[in-house]
Amino acid sequence: MLDRPADRAHDQGWVYGLPPGIASEQWPLDPVTGYPLMHGFTLLLPEDYRVHGEDIVAVSFFATAPDHNDGGAPDDPEIREAVLARASHPRLSRMTDILDYEYAALLLTRAEYDGSFAAPPAPLAQASADRPRWLDVGGANAFFEAAAPYARKMFATSPRTDLGETRAIALVPRATDPNAGKGPQDERTRRNPPTGYQPYYYYVGGVPGRDNFRLHDWGKDHAHNHVGGTMRPCQAVPEMSPFYIEFEEYFGGCNFGGGNAQLDFRDMKFDWACG
Repeated sequence: MLDRPADRAHDQGWVYGLPPGIASEQWPLDPVTGYPLMHGFTLLLPEDYRVHGEDIVAVSFFATAPDHNDGGAPDDPEIREAVLARASHPRLSRMTDILDYEYAALLLTRAEYDGSFAAPPAPLAQASADRPRWLDVGGANAFFEAAAPYARKMFATSPRTDLGETRAIALVPRATDPNAGKGPQDERTRRNPPTGYQPYYYYVGGVPGRDNFRLHDWGKDHAHNHVGGTMRPCQAVPEMSPFYIEFEEYFGGCNFGGGNAQLDFRDMKFDWACG
């Protein structure tokens, strides 16, 4: 994530802001609250990661607003049924986390990625939760207002209070990553055949323990936000395809309890863990 607004003609997408190329009624609502899910990022996928066909070039990720995510999702069948009965984007995938909060992803064509930005839809009439802050000041500014000092340092100045305020995404190839093209998995808990994936750390002499913990040299320059390759989750490794995005809270303004998240955009799996 760069500390400047995105230039869609030259960057690889944007964080915060608005999703492109969809109608407002296709913007996914949150089945928990009835408000629009918050747009986290839209990423223009590298060509090697366009696994849904040549015409599907990007993915937009939507998350529960951080001020709606605290401890466990309340269940309101009336709101959920009303949200899920609405018309939706033809390539919408919904995902639920361990706390029963909701997330969504849209696979976008080139025409959609290049299209006009969508305006958030109105919440359901029966929505009773407090209005999420991002709807009034934009996702970037809402995150900045509540961010920890270390995250605020990623912004040279306070973001504008605007729904369209973005931060650019730049993609830089990893020089060395033995896990490129391999699905992440933990050998101790895997359910699928081995992929040859290896962790970014090891223990001296093969003896687990804090004093023996070491990082492989090949992973020391890996960026925290990345597409595919070696995963560095805050807790257990979720078993995913090689086609996933790992990202931190500030990469969209989410609430992961100080942790990070992974979105498998091939199989549409989502996981996060607190730090």
